[in-house]
Amino acid sequence: MPYWMVDIARENKVPLIQFSVFSVVAFVFLCHPECLVGDGQKRLRPSWKSMTSKPEWVDFPSSVAYRNDEAVGVFEGIYGENASGITDGERLSRILNGCQAFVVRSCAEFEGDYLNLFERLIGKPVIPVGLLPREKPERKQFTDGRWGEIFKWLDDQKPKSVVFVGFGSEYKLTKDQVYEIAHGLELSGLPFLWALRKSGWANDDRDALPSGFGERTSDRGIVCTGWAPQLEILGHPSIGGSFIHCGWGSINESLQFGHTLILLPLIIDQPLNARYLVEKGLGVEIERGEDESFTRDGVEKALKLAMVSAEGKSLREKASEAGVLFGNLKLHQDYYIAKFVDFLKNKKRNV
Repeated sequence: MPYWMVDIARENKVPLIQFSVFSVVAFVFLCHPECLVGDGQKRLRPSWKSMTSKPEWVDFPSSVAYRNDEAVGVFEGIYGENASGITDGERLSRILNGCQAFVVRSCAEFEGDYLNLFERLIGKPVIPVGLLPREKPERKQFTDGRWGEIFKWLDDQKPKSVVFVGFGSEYKLTKDQVYEIAHGLELSGLPFLWALRKSGWANDDRDALPSGFGERTSDRGIVCTGWAPQLEILGHPSIGGSFIHCGWGSINESLQFGHTLILLPLIIDQPLNARYLVEKGLGVEIERGEDESFTRDGVEKALKLAMVSAEGKSLREKASEAGVLFGNLKLHQDYYIAKFVDFLKNKKRNV
């Protein structure tokens, strides 16, 4: 929600409800109302260092925090000056103070402690509307052309054997990052389907990947550039793991189908989501250096742990269990959405 809507709603006496597509874990860590602006920020968030450990207001065990290089960037992004003349921290503060309720894509079964804590922190209703799973899409529209061939290839793979690789549309991977991911996939020996965003640094598709990569992995991997029908891919029975950037939407879509998660967080809330998923035993995070770089060996290690090694068996079992929760249409649609509708009806009667 744009922060200026708060003033418009107040002037017109219209109730304001904020809907967030971020995890509650991230909001609890980043958006204690007192830490966003003024003296409270100076006390609770004096520097980026304060973002590298559990916040003092989190009153239960938690490993959710940023690493040093991550914290530096996020701290500057929230509290640093920008061209608009208002910091992101102030924007968030105005929204939190101005809304009558906060609606989140979440459920008590997955983020219960954080939901309760966030409601206490902001002093107003925090309403989960469920994880909003979509019904499994049909693939009848992908019978011809390139995607018809890709889905035929998926049909020929063993159940739960293929890794889907995708890092969203917001962050642009560097050449070094793309190449290390490619080499890690090659070293792992696992079948994969990689939805690769076209880069600005590659002269053509051949330069977008290491020399010879396509030829060496053609018997077990596919790379597609541009748009991909992600939900249809994730719902295919041959997909068993998702190698993702830890955006909240991608997490929900992957866990809806019980995929084991290989985690490469890149920006903003993603590192916090990754730490929470690791804490819950639902994924393995790629090892990073102090400068947040990663290597092909680290990618290979994480992929094998998540997909095939005996050591990663519990990850696969917990991901499968999570699929029951994340894909429960009756719970999320009939229960959580119904509760939100009841809240809106009561709110309307009381206006």
